[in-house]
Amino acid sequence: MNSCSSFFRRALLAAALLLPGFYMQNGALARAEPQHSAITTVADFDATTWTQLLQSGPRPAAYVFTNSFCATCPEAFDTLHHTVKAAGKPVPLAAILMDVQGERALAHAHHYSGVTKIYAFDGFEPAIRQAVDPAWRNITPYVVLVDRKGRLQRVTGQPDPKTLKRWLR
Repeated sequence: MNSCSSFFRRALLAAALLLPGFYMQNGALARAEPQHSAITTVADFDATTWTQLLQSGPRPAAYVFTNSFCATCPEAFDTLHHTVKAAGKPVPLAAILMDVQGERALAHAHHYSGVTKIYAFDGFEPAIRQAVDPAWRNITPYVVLVDRKGRLQRVTGQPDPKTLKRWLR
């Protein structure tokens, strides 16, 4: 009887040590790829940044406006990342944090698989949102997909497969 309870104790301990590595907080199974971002800097995002990105930024590209407490934003970002990987195209994926300024935004980089650049709002938040889209109601994730011709697709929430296919063609 004692060896049986000892076996179960060891099995429970092994499970407690191993499971966090296989199961992520957002409910998705962990992948074999690294979970930590290689991003080491944060770019400021002010009321003029959006116009500059649209005029001379990369195409195609995806911009996910998020905040530190958005529960569905990592999932939307994950969908974008998998779409880009499946297409086999090197497409920039940017996370724009609205509620964390400067280098503190790096603490949230691990939530966004495949992120290539992190921005943090720098300035008066309503003015920045107005510059991005006057109709945006401050709901996140707010995803803006820029296709290779510079056309925009704006989505509140997770983009559907039809939108993603149209974006990368």
